[in-house]
Amino acid sequence: MRYGLVVVSAGFTGLLSFSLLAVAIGTDYWYVIDVNEHNGTGSDDLSSHSGLWRMNEGSNMSSFIPFFTANMSSLSEVERHLLGLHKVVVILLPLSLVLLVFGWIFALVSSLACSPNLLATSASYVLLCSLVTLSGVSVYIRYSNVAMEDFQRVVSPEKQAHVEASFGWSFAAAWLSFSLEVTTGLLLMLAARITQLKGRCDSGVAIAVL
Repeated sequence: MRYGLVVVSAGFTGLLSFSLLAVAIGTDYWYVIDVNEHNGTGSDDLSSHSGLWRMNEGSNMSSFIPFFTANMSSLSEVERHLLGLHKVVVILLPLSLVLLVFGWIFALVSSLACSPNLLATSASYVLLCSLVTLSGVSVYIRYSNVAMEDFQRVVSPEKQAHVEASFGWSFAAAWLSFSLEVTTGLLLMLAARITQLKGRCDSGVAIAVL
């Protein structure tokens, strides 16, 4: 496989993973709750969708999630647990976004230098970024499960039958970003291997000529 094609592909997947993660962090469709009443009246006002920073209830009601400013003493144990999980998510995912910027720059310099050691280091760094993203997404899944368990505990089964909850497209974008980060790391590993083999071939040719 050609070295140029591999590093260009790695650059493209790295840039796309960054863009998808940025979109996921900035949008409010991580979790979607649809309420379907028998008569259909007021269903839109009861439905909601939320992101990492805001919760949107109904057609025109939006509020910020007070994960850092909430009064912990006035919250129940479950609410404090949910707030703690949410804090972890809003720290890990933006951190991963920042790390990806440096990873992309480091990978660009490594590919221009055609150094197998630098490319392998860049690949390891990007794979580390993917683990940070995976950790953030996994904690959000845990957060959503705890929230749903609390909802099922306080709401009657009759009312639960009219509620449909699911992960939204913002969540899917974060998962896709993680997959592309892993792909970028593997492509950089392949580029390092190609460069290493090319160096060995060049050395063999030089020895044969001598």
